[in-house]
Amino acid sequence: MRGGWVYIMTNRPNGTLYLGVTSDLARRAWEHREGVVDGFSKRYGLKRLVWFERHDDIRVAIQREKTMKHWPRAWKVRLILSANPEWDDLYTLLA
Repeated sequence: MRGGWVYIMTNRPNGTLYLGVTSDLARRAWEHREGVVDGFSKRYGLKRLVWFERHDDIRVAIQREKTMKHWPRAWKVRLILSANPEWDDLYTLLA
């Protein structure tokens, strides 16, 4: 079983949040940045990767994403701030 990533994209510090899951974080973050996939993240210009978490099993990552989608926004913001207080774009770490 392949690993997976849970991640959060935004358009600016404290902006709109998008929570997703993928088996290839570098490719998926690039897709968000380039706007190649129509949908919520493209419509709101969510190009900044501000948080991610790796899991050895994609099924665990999918369950974590489902759980986090039910979290209040404040919990997600707190999670981002704990790891990335400046809301830096972490995409550069993937290159």
